[in-house]
Amino acid sequence: MLAAHGLEYRLVDPNDRDRFDAWVEADNRGFHHGRPREVDLQHERASFADRRVHGVYDPTSPESRIPVATISSWPTGLSMPGGRGVDAWAISSVTVAPTHRRRGIARAMVEAELRDAVDVGAALAVLTVSEATIYGRFGFAPATRAATVEIDRRRARWIGPDAPGRTHLVDPRSLREVAPQVIRRAVARTPGEIDRWPALLDKVLGLVDPESDASRRTRAVRYDDRNGETQGFATYRITRDANQAGVLEFDFLAAATDDAERALWRSLIEVDFIDKVRGLLRSPDEPLPWLLDDPRAFRVAEVVDHLWVRVLDPVAALRARRYGSPGSLTIEVTDPLGFAAGTFELEVSNGGRAEVSRVESSDASPAASRRGLRAAGGGIRLSVNELGAILLGDVRPSTLARAGRVVDAGAVELADRMFATSKAPQLSIWF
Repeated sequence: MLAAHGLEYRLVDPNDRDRFDAWVEADNRGFHHGRPREVDLQHERASFADRRVHGVYDPTSPESRIPVATISSWPTGLSMPGGRGVDAWAISSVTVAPTHRRRGIARAMVEAELRDAVDVGAALAVLTVSEATIYGRFGFAPATRAATVEIDRRRARWIGPDAPGRTHLVDPRSLREVAPQVIRRAVARTPGEIDRWPALLDKVLGLVDPESDASRRTRAVRYDDRNGETQGFATYRITRDANQAGVLEFDFLAAATDDAERALWRSLIEVDFIDKVRGLLRSPDEPLPWLLDDPRAFRVAEVVDHLWVRVLDPVAALRARRYGSPGSLTIEVTDPLGFAAGTFELEVSNGGRAEVSRVESSDASPAASRRGLRAAGGGIRLSVNELGAILLGDVRPSTLARAGRVVDAGAVELADRMFATSKAPQLSIWF
């Protein structure tokens, strides 16, 4: 399809420095970042070493070495409700130059990634988006939300329990060895999180360009439990004008236990000479207001969609999570691209574990499907988009039914109970 437009679709080897560095330039341009320096290129080479990197090239362009569109992908684990994970295919770096819009380039690239994901056996494809109107056409839907939260330091007084361990202010570089295992456990306990990669941690800890202003301003706090084992850490920055109280901002807090999460929050809001604490990419279900004597010291400044999910294998995706209630539910899924279409029987035991099977049907008309769902004892009918939206528990099926996005065949209340989660899904990074 791209060739018909005179374009070339190429796999880019991150070890081919000239070609990969030109690809990074296009990626940065697409997201309005500055031209990459050599230290930035070194970091990108490390970040993309294990990824599939593609570019679309226009041989007639004055700078034909630089792609007019970019995309990258890699296999990752996605944490599901109940502490289990599922194989997913992460998609990133989706850019198209403004000079080459409306030629079907984005569609060609994204649909190719979905086929790749199916070929390698991924149950889902996942991405984070800069624009929310693009990916629904490919079957993606928002499955987690991200909140920007702010705490008025002058009004906040801690009334929560004391953690049994201790917090320590540490050099961020000292966390490089212990951080990966802490992050693995933190990711596993939170539905919606994906596996981290080493180059991301280097950036969080200020190791990519240690002498840059951003790295030198990065501070870190670590929490050790009563046995001296590290259970969490956070990195933060403080900005302020001369002789004025500052603002503490953080976007990376990894806690393997509830004690660690509370202790790190307390350390951050009790830093002296600041007026405000701002946390980025936090859960909308943050427990912090219940830990302060004045809950109005805490406010949610913004909530936006964050992780988008595209179900490719409903049997594997539905089987991977734990459920909030036992029951039998028939789910009919429509999918214009055909990857996830079908009718599925979801049987959940008292322990929340699921068995999932595909049901074959010779009559796919909407009327026949409704009769079949009711005859099966009740079910729901929805598109692959809505299946992705409810999969991690961020939105209730009944909410989508009220919006006309789910057809209720007598089981939407049961679906609400089954898909409920004890912890709101969250993704605390961009990718």
